[in-house]
Formats: sequence, structure tokens, C-alpha cells
Amino acid sequence: MTPEILAALTALEHERGIQVLFAAESGSRAWGFASPDSDYDVRFVYRHPRDWYLGVIEARDVIERMLPNDLDVSGWDLRKSLRLFARGNVALYEWLGSPIIYREEPVFAQRLRELLPRYFQPASALHHYLGTARTTFAEHLGGDTVRLKKVFYFLRPVLACRWIEHARTQPPTAFAELVAADWVDTAERDSVAELLRRKQLASESDREPLDPALKQWMQAQVDHFTRIGPSLARSREVDNSELDALMVELCG
Repeated sequence: MTPEILAALTALEHERGIQVLFAAESGSRAWGFASPDSDYDVRFVYRHPRDWYLGVIEARDVIERMLPNDLDVSGWDLRKSLRLFARGNVALYEWLGSPIIYREEPVFAQRLRELLPRYFQPASALHHYLGTARTTFAEHLGGDTVRLKKVFYFLRPVLACRWIEHARTQPPTAFAELVAADWVDTAERDSVAELLRRKQLASESDREPLDPALKQWMQAQVDHFTRIGPSLARSREVDNSELDALMVELCG
């Protein structure tokens, strides 16, 4: 699919008069547990010519397209992206850490990766991941049978919470790196490996019973991270001068 994705990005550049600075896979393909029929979720950051940013009224700063062959393409304008980066946006941080990169302007991506530790907010990030896990657990994992996809949509954010608890850094985008961390025990790794083996053979809609012991473990994880979340908050001095300078450099 890479040639088709690159062609779609180039077509958007010509159509919208933009430059794609960064494009990466997100979602289950970037995480490493896609099903055979999973969509391609391409996320990108783009910039307009300098004069676009000088208008009195800010124009729409998001591009979204659903294309054939299950290709979901969505991008944010540079100014929007830098604002969200400064606010600790976990989604953008995950794009930068994706193992599947389609396009990358070195100045943009390298600079943000260098700045990320300064802007990362452990309590806020844990709250984001815990909210995802809690919602998935409540809405998709309470019935007699469950979709294996949703089990992993719980496991990944919970292990991201554990990464934040121990490392106080942005968790890796790839699920395998979360599982390989020192604070994941052997029994947990073995359980994940078996679930992953079954998921890779299943379609998006396949369902199966959820092991009661696994369900109990899931609830314990939610309870634990709900308790510790507030303790991870930290104060920080906010100086966005380097982000301002990057904006000028890329749009000057």
C-alpha cells in the first residue's frame, strides 16, 4: 500500500497547495496488532504557504479523506500541530513515534522529537490512556463474548499507563515495546502472546468468550491507575519560543 499512500499524499499537496511535512501510520497497524482486514490510518502534518497564516480569520486547519482500499487519510496544519504539541497532545506524540513513516521533513520531525520530553505531561497522558482503556472495558468487554480487537484496544492503553508510571516518558507507539518493558511480568507476556496469535488469525468481527481471570486483571488495572494518576502531576515552565522559531523556519 505504500505507493498508493504516497500517491494520495502527493495528490493532496497539488490539490490543496500544501506541503506534507510528516506522514505516518497510526492505529492498529502502527501498534503492531492489525487484523487481516484492518484499515490503513494515515496521519500527517502539513503546511501552507506563508501568506495563508496572515489572514484575519483562521481557515480550516484539518484535512480528512476516506479513499478506496480502506485508506483513511487525515492531517493537521502545522500551526494547529505545534499548538497541540505544546499542550501535550498524545495523538501527535504517537504519530512521531510510529514505526511506519511514509514522509518526513527532517527539521520538523527531529526538532519535535527532541522537544517532546520537555512537553510531556505524565498525569495528563495517563489520564488520556486510562480513559481509553476504561471506555473500552465498559462498552466492549462486558458481554458473554468479545471481539479480540477490543481486548487489545484495552491492553495497549493500560500498558501505556504502566510505562508512564515507571518511566515518566511518552510510551512507545509499538505495542511490542510496551509488552517487552521490564515491568511487564512473564505471565502477562505469555498471555498477550497467545491473544495476539489468535487475533492475527481472526477477522475484525470475530468474537470469543473472555477469560474471567483476564477480566478480573483488567478491572484491577483500571482501579490501580485511577488511584495513582493524580500523583504523577508535575509543574513546568512553559516556553514556546522554540516552537515559534520552528514555525517561522518552516513557513518563512
